Amino acid sequence: MADDATIEPAGTPRKPSFPIGPELRGYLRRYKRERDLPVTYERLLAFREVSPLPDENGKPTLWDTVIYDTSEMHSLNEALKEVYASLKVDGDLSVVDHLYIDRIDFCTFGNSTPFRIRIVNAYNDNQDYFYVKRADASRVYGLELEHLLSPNRMQFLTHGNTLVEEHVAGIPGDIFIKDWLGRPDPKPIRVAKELVKFNERCFVRLLGDMRSYNFVFVVTPDFEESQLRIRAMDFDQQSYNGRMNFYRPQFFKDNTPLVNYCLKHLRVETARQYAREEQTLMLQRAQLASERLGLLLHDMARDPIAPPGKIHTLREGLAEHYKRHDYLRCESMGSLIRENLESIRRHIGRPVVPELVPE
Repeated sequence: MADDATIEPAGTPRKPSFPIGPELRGYLRRYKRERDLPVTYERLLAFREVSPLPDENGKPTLWDTVIYDTSEMHSLNEALKEVYASLKVDGDLSVVDHLYIDRIDFCTFGNSTPFRIRIVNAYNDNQDYFYVKRADASRVYGLELEHLLSPNRMQFLTHGNTLVEEHVAGIPGDIFIKDWLGRPDPKPIRVAKELVKFNERCFVRLLGDMRSYNFVFVVTPDFEESQLRIRAMDFDQQSYNGRMNFYRPQFFKDNTPLVNYCLKHLRVETARQYAREEQTLMLQRAQLASERLGLLLHDMARDPIAPPGKIHTLREGLAEHYKRHDYLRCESMGSLIRENLESIRRHIGRPVVPELVPE
């Protein structure tokens, strides 16, 4: 398997965070993603104590539980409940009186250094989570493209330099590989089928860095066999890297067990069928949301979220992959996504399908 998109060596600079520009901000207001919120990322940074958060087996995690001044806790908790209400029920506070903030965790790993808020129902102890992060234009474009082009709806809000996201529930990919691949249920062909579809979605919409801990498996029991869906849960690397294979999950070493699983259980002809199914669905979603998607890609095409050198490298790779010289005129990541959608619409050149055979 090619390894040009493997984990970057220590010392490699992180992807920079890009501010939300005026045009993207206008788009977010138009579609009610931008709201006035009572809590900002900066406010959450004012914690006083930190306690390492272990997992259920007592092992260290990447998260710390943070504690605030007693004088701040009550107002902060009430404000976070308001944020949750805005995210889930359009700000209707009458249905969240019985909720309380159980814990606030902080993670210094990754680009977004998020806060994770655990909120609990006092009547039945049911819990939910949401995240407060530094707003980054790349991530916002990634979330919105996921909402428009994937089968998954994404709930998120922005407020100035603050981004609030819902929790994406599921089994983390690395845990699924370790604990679920050897099970008789779900059926192996369901796993292989969904990996092909997920690989195609990421590639067409240019969502990068989908190594195993950046996506989850959602398992849904059905009347005969369980159904599967792979969902991205990290959108930091939307349309930034210049390497074409960075946008294909199959080329990450972390995902090698999944790819080998596909090779074992899936014929190439069937993989082509599944890839074409997902391409068709993406085109249908794009058509249904044509006005909104057009506005988003227009703003994205004018937003400098990637250096010109990376854009030029990527457009050359895509032009070769799809056998279309139209890519060579593209000067932005938004334009490249538009060309990807046009390529699968035309279905010209070599079959638009993940190469399941290792290179």
